[in-house]
Amino acid sequence: MGAGAKWAQAIVVGLLLASQPAAAATSVLIWPIDPVLEADQKAGALWLENRGTAPANLQVRVFAWRQGGFEEQFQAQREIIGSPPVANIAPGQKQLIRLTRTGSSPAGQEQAYRIIIDEIPSPLPVDASTQAPTAAIRLQMRYSVPLFVYGEGLWGKPDPDGKRSADGVGKPQLSWRAVNVQGKPFVELRNSGPVHARLTDVVLQQAGQDKPVVEGLLGYVLPGASMRWPVPAVPTAASVLKGRVNGQDVAQAISPGK
Repeated sequence: MGAGAKWAQAIVVGLLLASQPAAAATSVLIWPIDPVLEADQKAGALWLENRGTAPANLQVRVFAWRQGGFEEQFQAQREIIGSPPVANIAPGQKQLIRLTRTGSSPAGQEQAYRIIIDEIPSPLPVDASTQAPTAAIRLQMRYSVPLFVYGEGLWGKPDPDGKRSADGVGKPQLSWRAVNVQGKPFVELRNSGPVHARLTDVVLQQAGQDKPVVEGLLGYVLPGASMRWPVPAVPTAASVLKGRVNGQDVAQAISPGK
């Protein structure tokens, strides 16, 4: 594995059979963390590596990802298949998950998906003295990886080999406005561009001060969608919202909307 490999971090989504000491012996590394299927690609690869001390039993599912009513929405779909759907990975070993299109994608459009990888807990060991399962906290891990798929005429990323025209790489078009939600200040961001916007290190600039909206990743705004996030102060007409979009090195000001 090259030094440039990127890893996704685990998200603990459940505590099962809560009791005595914790038992978490698996640690799954995932790369790439930003997979795409470009218009000229039929399939792509996602790698899972077990860095823990016990076998990892994982279920892999791919959901269609939409945004509506300022909420994330996930739906069953058949356009993208992840194979194998279940993987048993020994400690120190890797597993290739192949992501395959089952048909063509709409020309000039980006389709968004979420790859959900759930750990399937192994049975609790039995206490020989009591013939009962050993008491422990079972940590069920869930990993969520975004996947973007492109139709003919639109690219998701620049091509370092120059085989794709840079003019075809889509760019989001963001605008923002201040809104009040149940008496609390929020910013609403709309993306009218053809591709998603991944927002990180977003700050609200007021009176010469940067007020972080969140450290690190704020979230995504998919094409044609709007999303809302709380802010640390009530925005004014002079406020500026800045952030890094899709991994930019430098934060940029986001245009105010109506």
